[in-house]
Amino acid sequence: MNFSNRKDLVYLVLAGMFVANAILGEVMGGKLIQAGPFIMSLGVIPWPIVFVATDLINEYFGKPGVRRLTLMTVGLIVYAFIILFIAMAIPAAKVSPVQDEPFRIVFGQSLWIIFGSVIAFLLSQLIDVFMFWLLRDRTRGRHLWLRATGSTAVSQLVDTWVILGIAFWLPGKISASDYVSLALTNYIYKFGIAVSMTPVIYGVHFVIDRFLGRDESQSLIASAVAQSHEG
Repeated sequence: MNFSNRKDLVYLVLAGMFVANAILGEVMGGKLIQAGPFIMSLGVIPWPIVFVATDLINEYFGKPGVRRLTLMTVGLIVYAFIILFIAMAIPAAKVSPVQDEPFRIVFGQSLWIIFGSVIAFLLSQLIDVFMFWLLRDRTRGRHLWLRATGSTAVSQLVDTWVILGIAFWLPGKISASDYVSLALTNYIYKFGIAVSMTPVIYGVHFVIDRFLGRDESQSLIASAVAQSHEG
């Protein structure tokens, strides 16, 4: 990759935002927090950045760009959990400020959570790509807010119900009623965040256009459209 090429730099920055926050979301997802009367997974904090990065990569690099990045991130998530399990098997020194038990409690997510998070992430990203380009084609490239928010709304509906179902409901950690309540709360939060992030998407879109230059930006988007229709 030629980093003197501005479009490569744009992809690198967006990919870094995507991967870092996706892994953070997965590692943090096992902790449930109280938000007023609602209970949510702590993983909802970094996911808005993943939403923004996904939509912008879709816009400038098309289906192939998102799919490659999604598969790579799934591999990195699995890798991260493998390293954490190896780390848990290594005894802490007596002088260590973090001993084995608190380390295990924080990072020792069950196989159900890991399996659920990977499946949910993969499904939601593939659905996001499909919906983004379906809405883009239907609106003939207009209304960025609609394809960005619409694709996120559908993909996160799937992500929320799948991850919480596999990680908490199927293994019997929460009841069916708690599962429904938790899923609805998390989804409403994610949907609200997706809507509120619309100005951010437009803002970053503007910055990228200025950074690349109008001609280069339009050429990159046209290439993304062509590749996405081929794929």
